[in-house]
Amino acid sequence: MRKSIIVSLFAVCLVILFFTLTSMVKVFSSELIEPALTAEQHNSYRLVLITRELDTPFWAKVERGAKAAAEQNGASLEVWGTYGTNRDDFLKNIEVAIASKVDGIIVQGLDTDEFKSLTKVKAASKGIPVITVANDVPMNESLRRTYVGSDHLEAGSMIARQMVSDMGFVGKVVLMVSDRQEYFQRTRLTGILNVLNAYPKIITKIVAAGDSREDVAAATNELLNEEPDADAFIAVSANHAGSIIQEISKRMRVDNFFIYSFDDSPETLTLMQQGKIDALIAQSPEAMGEESVALMIKWLTGEQVPLNPDGYFTDIRVMRAEDAK
Repeated sequence: MRKSIIVSLFAVCLVILFFTLTSMVKVFSSELIEPALTAEQHNSYRLVLITRELDTPFWAKVERGAKAAAEQNGASLEVWGTYGTNRDDFLKNIEVAIASKVDGIIVQGLDTDEFKSLTKVKAASKGIPVITVANDVPMNESLRRTYVGSDHLEAGSMIARQMVSDMGFVGKVVLMVSDRQEYFQRTRLTGILNVLNAYPKIITKIVAAGDSREDVAAATNELLNEEPDADAFIAVSANHAGSIIQEISKRMRVDNFFIYSFDDSPETLTLMQQGKIDALIAQSPEAMGEESVALMIKWLTGEQVPLNPDGYFTDIRVMRAEDAK
């Protein structure tokens, strides 16, 4: 009888020891596994940066800033883009991003009905937030969450004030724009005219050119025939500056004109160093990339909701020819 009791007690002790060890294993396992799961969740946000100008130095800086911010915030960032401003491929990339159910899209704004339909209908219906970067589109037409980039209205005003300071209150100014103006170009143009309209003796002429260098050169050549007494040029689209200067130099001295542009690209900086551009508006593309990713993360985590619908403006400044030398 006594032997049976001892055996029973021993069996009970074994059972208790088994459950105790099992519980300890579970506790220690949960302590080891839980941080890994948390880290995995923290790295779960998949973001995509999409641009139409993948091969430009400006967008290389935007990409660098965006990748740094993504790494800092533990998010995954893919950069998709097209070369030569191919709009169809660009829009296709947005469609693919939406179909892939990414967590957030950071995209160069494009002021077309197709772009707005993708952001306002398809992305919104799937709950995918869209932030425009560098180039904006109207919020009510696109339902983008916010914009990160330069204040293009102020940029236009700044370059116009610099031109008036250089040229004086009298003269004929050519404003070179694209045939199909993007929203940011129209905003820049408004800023320029807001300043110049205050000077009745400054005559402005708006000239529309295509996007290719050949189209801009042809428009410049025709303008010089029609307006040989022009005093100044403002390239509202930054990639027009080189073609304008090249065409002028075929016929006369470039330094006979006051010439202004936007964006401190390698080409425009070289032209400034040569004294062919008097001033330009320098932007902050790396900061655009950093802030757009940081804001997207804040939106996704609920840390900052809603985002400012008017946008977040990055630094701009006037760079004069003497600053580039």
